Amino acid sequence: MINEILGTEFPIIQGGMANIATGAFAADCSNAGAFGLIGVGGMDAAQLKKEIAVCREKTDKSFGVNIMLMNPDVDNLAQTVIDEGIKVVTTGAGNPGKYMEAWKAAGITVIPVVAAPILAKHLADIGADAVIAEGTESGGHVGEMTTMTLVPQVCDSVDIPVIAAGGIADSRQFKAALALGAAGVQVGTCLLGSFECPIHENYKQAIIKAKGSDTVVTGRIAGVPVRILKNKMSRQYIKEEKKGATVDELEKFTLGSLRRAVFEGDTDTGSLMAGQTCGQVKELRSLRDIFSDICRD
Repeated sequence: MINEILGTEFPIIQGGMANIATGAFAADCSNAGAFGLIGVGGMDAAQLKKEIAVCREKTDKSFGVNIMLMNPDVDNLAQTVIDEGIKVVTTGAGNPGKYMEAWKAAGITVIPVVAAPILAKHLADIGADAVIAEGTESGGHVGEMTTMTLVPQVCDSVDIPVIAAGGIADSRQFKAALALGAAGVQVGTCLLGSFECPIHENYKQAIIKAKGSDTVVTGRIAGVPVRILKNKMSRQYIKEEKKGATVDELEKFTLGSLRRAVFEGDTDTGSLMAGQTCGQVKELRSLRDIFSDICRD
């Protein structure tokens, strides 16, 4: 199980959600028994250093950093995790091959997020220690394959541990992931309904009120699919997208939208990133209760 590799109580990794996975939240998740991640999202290297310091102040347990490879400061972020002695790095939105040699030389455990078996095999071949197979049920940036189809195909493609992600929020889905061959899970949406999660109260209440059918994927036509809760912004975005709007024209809907949701509680024009398990989040709970429930029995 992945907890044996990461040194955690539960075989659960906290998703590296941009603007949400702060140093403080990563520490809270690690203290609750899972593996906390600082999600760099829109951070630069200086901000990442500050969040690492915060995390170390709040926990003596293991934690890691998730690097979004589309980040414009990615080269400096990649060096920062080396300089700061981070032991585990997960990556998203791209191929981390450029940084693999340096990270491995620094003794870093590298766990990329993949949305297709072919990428998983390539990354395993160049040194990835494990992969996170994330299905399209997840919130935020998504691929096309479902977790049910992706995880077993990735497991068949590689000889390294596979962590399942996307559509996992309780013990039934956790057991299903293990049955598919996973060595653990990564979760995100169910953590939005935790007391400790730093998002605005309006965002939390939107998650609690949402049904499983209340998410939509924007950006499929433009090639940048993102799963969010349906709201005024998502409806306008999709309407314009279907009319043939350019990427630049569509950006006016999404620029700063995640920050508006997280920090200002804007549920109309904010980007309320959430996966399809939003329909299972019924009330606010502690992180410890959430993790314990997922690993029940």
